[in-house]
Amino acid sequence: MASSSPPSSSVNQDNTNPTNLRPTTYDALCDVAHGCTKKLGLKICGFLQRNNSLEERSRILSSFKERQSSKNLLVCENIEKDSRFRRAETDFSNLYARDLLPAKNGEESTMQFLLEVVDILLNYVKKTFDRSTKVLDFHHPHQLLEGIEGFNLELSDNPESLEQILVDCRDTLKYGVRTGHPRFFNQLSTGLDIIGLAGEWLTSTANTNMFTYEIAPVFVLMEQITLRKMREIIGWSAKEGDGIFSPGGAISNMYSIMCARYKYFPEVKTKGMAAVPKLLIFTSEHSHYSMKKAGAALGFGTENVILVKSNERGKLIPADLEAKIIEAKQKGHVPLYVNATAGTTVYGAFDPIQEIADICEKYNLWLHVDAAWGGGLLMSRRHRHKLNGIERADSVTWNPHKMMGVLLQCSAILLREKGILQGCNQMCAGYLFQPDKQYDISYDTGDKAIQCGRHVDIFKFWLMWKAKGTEGFEAQINKCLELSEYLYSKICNREEFEMVFKGEPEHTNVCFWYIPPSLRGMPNSDERQQKLHKVRCFYLQVQVEHPLSGILKSRTQKPQRTKRTQALKSRTQKKGK
Repeated sequence: MASSSPPSSSVNQDNTNPTNLRPTTYDALCDVAHGCTKKLGLKICGFLQRNNSLEERSRILSSFKERQSSKNLLVCENIEKDSRFRRAETDFSNLYARDLLPAKNGEESTMQFLLEVVDILLNYVKKTFDRSTKVLDFHHPHQLLEGIEGFNLELSDNPESLEQILVDCRDTLKYGVRTGHPRFFNQLSTGLDIIGLAGEWLTSTANTNMFTYEIAPVFVLMEQITLRKMREIIGWSAKEGDGIFSPGGAISNMYSIMCARYKYFPEVKTKGMAAVPKLLIFTSEHSHYSMKKAGAALGFGTENVILVKSNERGKLIPADLEAKIIEAKQKGHVPLYVNATAGTTVYGAFDPIQEIADICEKYNLWLHVDAAWGGGLLMSRRHRHKLNGIERADSVTWNPHKMMGVLLQCSAILLREKGILQGCNQMCAGYLFQPDKQYDISYDTGDKAIQCGRHVDIFKFWLMWKAKGTEGFEAQINKCLELSEYLYSKICNREEFEMVFKGEPEHTNVCFWYIPPSLRGMPNSDERQQKLHKVRCFYLQVQVEHPLSGILKSRTQKPQRTKRTQALKSRTQKKGK
């Protein structure tokens, strides 16, 4: 790099404030930038603009533009003029994957191919946010398998051209569900956050693994910092606790049961379930089915996952929980674990965590809170009271890919006590987790997980948190809850709608029946319920085949939905007629 020291007359004598540079010093540093390689020159230009007023930034750019006529200055605008970033007419019909990088002379083909892919992605994003487009261009499985308009799912022995690959990219998005569409209400995970999208693109580009610090140093630290912040929000000590991101809420719940079993019966790790008495899991009848699935997978057996009664709002009844615990102990069984749900899948109900925690302390049971759906409310000072007592839990499942709108997948299992997760899953694979590495091996996360390879789920979430801030997430959560209140207020007293339960919803789940004219005024009976179920089945079919239909359960977890929520009500009425 060719450079020279700035003239002494132009140097600011106050070395304690290096950002307080005079214009002549800017000019000298600009001269340095001109002699640098493009990448370094751009960094210097960026540094010159940082920590200065808008007026100074404008002056710097103006100075660069003036010099550009006589010198080849290294400003950001030159990127647009770089031929590598220009869209060129390219015949992809004669190009194949073998012609892309790392092939020799593959840079131009790679750049043009990726520019085409980016164009496909940007068009998809644009259409996703256009409420006049379809949520889904539905076709039955046999239609897609037979091929539509040249879209062929079968795999071939011979390579296909990049032109066909680009067509396949477009068709795949065309026939898929636009989950970020304003009128997509089908799942708890929804939306298309642009910052999260950028994070996911870059995550795929990095293509690394989360099991050791040496292979994913920045991502490992991001995960550690984010999990610590989540534990603080729960109410645990910042210095204690542990956690990991898992492939989903079901796996996070499974981790919690594994840790509970290891805490009380560590011998299971080596000797198996035969070494311990019959262990029981307790959860409400409205809880997620992953509890039973975990019971089956971990050797408890589904019969030993005891369902506790819920009240009319879907909340676990503490008295029934205690009665079932006492009954189990009298039979010689060992109650081990209680799951409290914070935000049930259907009703959006929050179990009374404080009362459940009292029972768990009384009988020395592990308390887990499945806050996969409701955990986002912890970000809101207005609504976090619905999870009062969560700080008393031993473990918590929290899915940012649900209420917080992070792209799939992003699920955390959080533990109050440090060391259990490691002890439960550690196998000390010497070829990966050597004790004599050149860094602090406590940053290696692989032995905490049941997986070996683990996807980087943290970057998109961390990036969104940086972009929104905690306050931004709070505003988002509050807005979503306001929309659910708005929808409830619009339909609760109308004759064509019937609420599933009395009272305002606790979460964004607004559960209702649409009552067609033929059933209005009909007394509640088994016959009426059967007819309502037939209406429901009809609506489910209409929703899939006609994307603008009404629905029978709405989750307003997108913060931009005031008009969309109104449209939901009106379309449901129109379909009923």
